[in-house]
Amino acid sequence: PLFRSAVSDTGGSIRQPAAFCGVTGLKPTYGRVSRYGLVAFASSLDQIGPIAKNAQDCAWILNAVAGFDPHDGTSSKRPVEDYTAKLGKDIKGLKIAIPKEFYTEGIDEDVRNAVMQAAKTYEKMGAELVECSMPSLKYAVAAYYLIASAEASSNLSRYDGIKYGHRSKVGDTFQELICNSRSEGFGSEVKRRILLGNYALSSGYYDAYYGKAMALKQRISAEYAHIFETCDVILTPTTPSVAYGVHENVSDPVKMYQADICTVTVNIASLPAISTPCGYNADGMPIGMSIVGKQFDEATILQVADAFEQQFQTAVPVLK
Repeated sequence: PLFRSAVSDTGGSIRQPAAFCGVTGLKPTYGRVSRYGLVAFASSLDQIGPIAKNAQDCAWILNAVAGFDPHDGTSSKRPVEDYTAKLGKDIKGLKIAIPKEFYTEGIDEDVRNAVMQAAKTYEKMGAELVECSMPSLKYAVAAYYLIASAEASSNLSRYDGIKYGHRSKVGDTFQELICNSRSEGFGSEVKRRILLGNYALSSGYYDAYYGKAMALKQRISAEYAHIFETCDVILTPTTPSVAYGVHENVSDPVKMYQADICTVTVNIASLPAISTPCGYNADGMPIGMSIVGKQFDEATILQVADAFEQQFQTAVPVLK
């Protein structure tokens, strides 16, 4: 049976679950799909997209949901194309960039090998592999969490139990009602990000943290633009490792944040990306790879993902 859903991706929340589950997830260009009705986390990063069985299903879903929406001020008026038009077409001659920073320390060997094997498959199909560099990647997670947390602290301030959100039954004063409502309604991770965001935006720290993060956002966007001057798409791992246990990394927020290293730059630069399965580790756990494209070039990354999916056996290997 087909598996289809639409979710939001702020720093990888479409692509990472897709990679962990062995399915395909598409994060469109910022503004390609309306965010009207979405609970805003980080308004400059959030984007809605599909998780589905394969790239073909993602293309059909994007055809249905893409387009301008007057209810969303960030929605693009750019015309919507047929995202199924390139599916099945030859990728011979396409240039696929391989940024070396995505394949170094911190990426599990099984993941690295599976993605590089996929790159060789593309090469056999006639694509050209181009080695390149993205020096700012090592700063990306820090920049992302400063920007996202700052925007979250602002967006979530409306959930006070009066205008929006959970309303506490405890509290005799206005201030107590708000405090108790937010204390009860937000989980520990949400509270952590609100505190981080408020700190980054506070007087005396704004320039040192948020200002630098925004400057890095421009630098990351420029590095992507430089790669796309000579290449059509970029190939990276989706996650540094395969899926981990439900409670395995919860007690270590820094480790959890570092797991976003392969996905957050796409949101920072407002680019489209698709994650599709490319292998399995020795335990049969799926491994995902991401194909990143130019702004509003979803058709090409869907084409490239579909081309690999036609060659890749998605059945989990029988373990001895």
